[in-house]
Amino acid sequence: MNSESQSTSKLVPQHVAIIMDGNGRWAKKKGKIRTFGHRAGVKGVRASVSFSLKNNIKVLTLFAFSSENWNRPQEEVGVLMELFKMVLSSEVKKLHKNNVKLRVIGDTSRFDKKLVAQIQDAEALTENNDGLILNIAANYGGRWDILNATKALAEQVKEGSLECEQIDEAMLNRYTCCADLPELDLLIRTGGETRISNFLLWQVAYAELYFTDTYWPDFNEDAFQLAIDNFADRQRRYGMTGEQVS
Repeated sequence: MNSESQSTSKLVPQHVAIIMDGNGRWAKKKGKIRTFGHRAGVKGVRASVSFSLKNNIKVLTLFAFSSENWNRPQEEVGVLMELFKMVLSSEVKKLHKNNVKLRVIGDTSRFDKKLVAQIQDAEALTENNDGLILNIAANYGGRWDILNATKALAEQVKEGSLECEQIDEAMLNRYTCCADLPELDLLIRTGGETRISNFLLWQVAYAELYFTDTYWPDFNEDAFQLAIDNFADRQRRYGMTGEQVS
């Protein structure tokens, strides 16, 4: 199925999230250090954004740095932070030119002042764009996201402006990082692992999951198309029977 037919298909996902995994193993196979793989992974980001733009995907959420990644070797963490700054400097104007709205979701308070300022500038520059929404999940964790939403509701209960009985799924969802976005349709993980790794735990409830052995630096538009073709063949039942959906 070509890109044109996919872009007009009702089964093209509105919101795709990707766990960008396998940079280190890709580098190791080439006899390089892990950080070489992280740098090479930038081309996977470019390919994914390009594919999303061509295929009318509304939201692309990329897992760049988890709240657990701080436990990696200090040198690797340092390279990831510098790479984040470099990508923001080199790519944001291109994103803006292509009408992409950039958002960073996660706890940015742990980042240094320069990176926080770059994030704020990038978000401000692209704020009014109404094309693809590109979420970069940085220092993000699904449990952190749910915990923050829970704390926000608990504070309202404490203040007396909200009764516990009023809290439902829709209300809690309003305080999560993706509250104003379409439901997550498809979660892709590259690199051969088959776990979610604390990513979008609330949002993934009825998303379709797609795992590929392709390492992230090799994840190109053709690889993305395979994931979309697989998604198009799924029957999304949301707890109902296949007959009900049909």
